[in-house]
Amino acid sequence: MQNLLFDFISKYITLTDEEKNAIAALNIFQSVKKGTILLKEGQKSKDSYFVLKGCIRTYYDVDGEEKTTAFYTEMDALTPPCVIGQTPSEYYVSCVEDTILTISNSDMEAEINTKFPKFEIMCRKLSEELLAKKQIDFDEFKTSSPEQRYLNLLEKRPDLVQRVPLHQLASYLGIQPQSLSRLRARILEKKS
Repeated sequence: MQNLLFDFISKYITLTDEEKNAIAALNIFQSVKKGTILLKEGQKSKDSYFVLKGCIRTYYDVDGEEKTTAFYTEMDALTPPCVIGQTPSEYYVSCVEDTILTISNSDMEAEINTKFPKFEIMCRKLSEELLAKKQIDFDEFKTSSPEQRYLNLLEKRPDLVQRVPLHQLASYLGIQPQSLSRLRARILEKKS
C-alpha cells in the first residue's frame, strides 16, 4: 500500500528515501470494514483521509434520512471542514466497502511539512485541484437535471454504479431510489 501512496505523491513531488521512510514511520495505513463510521455528526476530529482501496462517503442526517453528498474512491483525499475549522462535524463519513486508508492528522502533517517543506507545496497543489474539482461538480449538479446527473455519473465515475447501494446513489443524485430505477429503465430503453 505504501507504494500506491508514493506513486500518487510522485505526481506532485519527488520523494527521497528519507522522506519515504518518514512517511512509513507515521503508521498511517488502516484497514477499515464496510459500514464503519469514521466521523459522526457533532464529533470533533483532526483526521484527514486518503483512500488507497475501497470507498467512503459523506452524508448528512436530515430528519432521519441520509443525504449523501460525496463518494471518495481510490486516490481521493478528504479533509472534513470540521478539521480546518476545529468545529464539530456537520456530517458523517462512513465506509461503503472494506477500505484501506491513510489517516493523518494536522499534527502529523505539520511535523512532516516542517521536516520536508516540499510536502506543503504538494498539499497546496492538491488542495487547489480538489477545490476546483468540487466547484465544477457543484456547478454541474446545480445546473443539470436528475437524468443528466446520472449520465454524468456514468461518464465520469461508472464504477460507483456497481459499488454503491442504489439508495445511496439516488441520494447522491438528489432523487428517490424509485425515481432512479425509472430513470435507469428509461435510459436503457432509449439505448435499445
